[in-house]
Amino acid sequence: MKIFKSKHKLQKEILNIKNISFVPTMGGLHKGHISLIKKSKNFNGKTLVSIFVNPKQFNKKQDFLKYPRNLTKDLILLKRLKVDYIYLPSLKDIFSFKVKNKIYLDKFSKKLCGKSRKGHFKGVLNIVNRFLDLIKPKHIILGVKDFQQSYLITKHILKRNINTKVINCKTVREKNGVACSTRNKNLSKNQFRIASKTIRYLKNNKRSIRKKLSNFNSANIKRNLKNFGVTKIDYIKLFNSKTLTRPRSNRENFKIFIAFYLNKTRLIDNI
Repeated sequence: MKIFKSKHKLQKEILNIKNISFVPTMGGLHKGHISLIKKSKNFNGKTLVSIFVNPKQFNKKQDFLKYPRNLTKDLILLKRLKVDYIYLPSLKDIFSFKVKNKIYLDKFSKKLCGKSRKGHFKGVLNIVNRFLDLIKPKHIILGVKDFQQSYLITKHILKRNINTKVINCKTVREKNGVACSTRNKNLSKNQFRIASKTIRYLKNNKRSIRKKLSNFNSANIKRNLKNFGVTKIDYIKLFNSKTLTRPRSNRENFKIFIAFYLNKTRLIDNI
């Protein structure tokens, strides 16, 4: 395992490697990240993992400062997983060059998380675009817990004709049903139980919607979740997974998208 903090040294190392699978992370690694890294190894090339808490995708400085970090633990885990390369850029290292491709921000960026987190996806695509420019990976491995983020990255790559294939991986969940997330580390035991109850409720609700589309009632869902102990709900939406529009039939392939708060911790999911 080789660790790089300089983009120039990293580029020199990987210059002639044509099969790199890239897993971008903000650290605080968990079972979801492990599944992405294991997936990357299926392509029989080199695996490169980045750890960078990107300040440009946070709306509040306090949220950026509170984001869980444990680099020592992360590096031990990555070594155990036999990752080939780790890139740990500084703010200056990753933002001190001019990128080839201009960011493409699809209109879907204005929905869901884009409504309440102004500039969030622009910040995400800014850093991903820079990583793609530096690394030129054959694959980028993403989790669909962050469905909207994965969709927007894919649209950017296709629009700018970037020679990288997006590999989407299913959401990995804890035993209680909660999607694995670095932010889970900020939850108390009681909040973790509330999160679990929320996901179970949404899964049951989806089964009901499968029988009759009109069974989806966002006002009722919000009221019930707040009764469970959810502090705040940013959104609860029903979208067709492909068209990203409200389904007209219960036979369509749809998901319930949610962003909710437990005290000051914001969690997202799609069921």
